[in-house]
Formats: sequence, C-alpha cells, structure tokens
Amino acid sequence: MNPETLRGYALRAAVEDVLYDYAATLDEGALERWPFFFTAGALYEVVSRENEERGLPLALVCCEGRGMMIDRATALKEVLFYSPRTYRHFISNVRPVWRSEERIEAVSNFVLLQTLVERETTVLVAGQYRDTLVVEDGKLLFGGKRCIYDTTMIPNTVVYPL
Repeated sequence: MNPETLRGYALRAAVEDVLYDYAATLDEGALERWPFFFTAGALYEVVSRENEERGLPLALVCCEGRGMMIDRATALKEVLFYSPRTYRHFISNVRPVWRSEERIEAVSNFVLLQTLVERETTVLVAGQYRDTLVVEDGKLLFGGKRCIYDTTMIPNTVVYPL
C-alpha cells in the first residue's frame, strides 16, 4: 500500500473502508477490537470545536497509545455501569490526502446517534474527524484520531469512543 497504488477513488475507498469498519466495530459494541484500529503509539482525542478553533489543548477524552485505549475499552465493557443503548455512526465527506509515502491525512464528518431502551433515537454528537492514517504491516491504521464535536453542550454519556 503506497501512494503509487492508492490514488483518487482508490485512496478514498481504502480510507472509507477503515472508517466504516471502525464505525461498525463500535456500533456492534465490540470495544475490545477498538484499540487495534490504532498504531501502538497513536493519539486519540475528543475535543470541542471551540477549543480546536482557539488552539486550546484541553480535550474531553485523551488516550495516548493503544495501552490507554485498551484500559478505556476494558473499563467501558467490564467496570462502568450505564443504561443499555445502541449507537449508530454515520460518516460522510471523506477527503484523504497523502502527506508522505506512509502517511495519509483525512478529514470527514460524523454523526453519532444513540438509542436508549424504550426511548427515541437522538443525535448524541456531530462533528469532524481529523485522522492521520499510516501503513503498518500492509494495512491502514490510525496514527492519530482527533474527534472534534460541534457543540459546546455535550451529553455526559460521551464516554463511548466516537
């Protein structure tokens, strides 16, 4: 996988495949697989658009490395208690660009819907992904994922990975 073989539609399709597999994994509740979409030293952040625009470093969620992501996934799956719910991720407007032989930067929009048992489906959060993907062992992994949510009012239920 390199810039020579992935151009135009092929590049976008490859990045979309990773994003859609990522979303499907989370929607299925397979949190134990979530950290393995990332490189060992990847950075995962959830940041408000206001902080992003002002250059403020505060993130709602910050996981530095796959180990922290594994800890978070384990806590969500086995330790923390919250009402049963389902999630549905929608990703659109994927725009990837090669930045080097092994690094792709991609921007896309996302919406995360949440449905609690016996409740209406609601929009939990909407925003933009700013991803860095790298080629590792012949496949694309996130070297960094910055989830920038649009609102300043975020539900306290955003503990689940975006």
